[in-house]
Amino acid sequence: MAAFIADEVAPVEHAYHRDLAELRRTGDPWQPLPIIEELKAKARSLGLWNLFLPAEHAGEYAARFGTDGGEGLTNVDYAPIAELTGGSALAPIVLNCNAPDTGNMEVLLRYGTEAQRAEWLEPLLEGRIRSAFAMTEPDVASSDATNMAATAVVDGDEMVINGSKWWSTGVGHPDCKVFVFMGLTDPDADRHRRHSMVLVPADAPGVKVERMLNTMGYYDEPFGHGEVSFTDVRVPLSNAIGGPGEAFAIAQGRLGPGRVHHCMRLIGLAEMALRLACERGLERTAFGKPLANLGGNRERIAEARIAIDSTRLLVLNAAWKLDVGGPLNALCEVAQIKVAAPTMAQQVVDMAMQLHGGGGLSDDHPLAGAWTNARALRLADGPDEVHRGVIARLELGKYGASR
Repeated sequence: MAAFIADEVAPVEHAYHRDLAELRRTGDPWQPLPIIEELKAKARSLGLWNLFLPAEHAGEYAARFGTDGGEGLTNVDYAPIAELTGGSALAPIVLNCNAPDTGNMEVLLRYGTEAQRAEWLEPLLEGRIRSAFAMTEPDVASSDATNMAATAVVDGDEMVINGSKWWSTGVGHPDCKVFVFMGLTDPDADRHRRHSMVLVPADAPGVKVERMLNTMGYYDEPFGHGEVSFTDVRVPLSNAIGGPGEAFAIAQGRLGPGRVHHCMRLIGLAEMALRLACERGLERTAFGKPLANLGGNRERIAEARIAIDSTRLLVLNAAWKLDVGGPLNALCEVAQIKVAAPTMAQQVVDMAMQLHGGGGLSDDHPLAGAWTNARALRLADGPDEVHRGVIARLELGKYGASR
């Protein structure tokens, strides 16, 4: 993986971002550039394809669509691979290991029916289509998922979908063909049995991408984040994943590994930023000294190394707890990394930006985009405050505190 990224991805990345920037000015940046498909073909030929496939659920899918021999990887196995991809904007895409597709594919692997897998999972594993996850809503505090107002109501042998979602990642991609939609089905049920996850084709009547959202000025083409309305959308009842009312149970299984993936990619992002900081600090001089020797920069570089290595071990611990005991065994550890990794990455990238001066704020370097990514991930998959609440609840529970 390291060799593939160094030999095939890194040499074309600067040109890719340059061409994408030009398309923002003169063309359509939402159409993937040809280099993406070329790199995907190379990655697949080398067996570096769908490496996120979990060991316990890979089987025939890994043999047909991923690693040779049908062997999937544990979370601990996959973590350093995710780290390697985190320092590159292209690597997750060309390896078919980018969010939210990995999470959606894991949902279908773990909970989908054979028919759902045949229609949606296999094209996703092939990389022929893309997907989006529709959960967050514009009109409620979505940090409490039980607030969801969008509905997925059973009507005979159909489900009727209504509501608005936003920050649905991937909806801008021309190959986005399906939404994993989470909505309220039974308001009178137990609070964690009220919601359903439903597969909604992107071209179903009543589905409309209202607008694409920018993150601090970045649209993240060709995937993007969109606001989507669902108006009386009808899909077969068989499109409900795991059956009506199972959304929260499914989400618990989806989010643990997905958060490990996010956090290990953030380790790679921070490593990239530290490397750039060190190179800049040694090659530029001011006031007669290398930048690295000015203003406490050596101490900042040392603190960055300590923070990256400490957070990596925290993430690997969470990955191991997931492997040996599943999501419920790792609630506290996964919450910890979801707080620690984005904050650490944001701080390391900020330090690197400072060493780059004005250039660090521009797209001439990857740091501004990296900082935005780290900052956004302090909200994506739940804000810091929610995860801190989980950690504190579990810690205080050891001493008899009630929920």
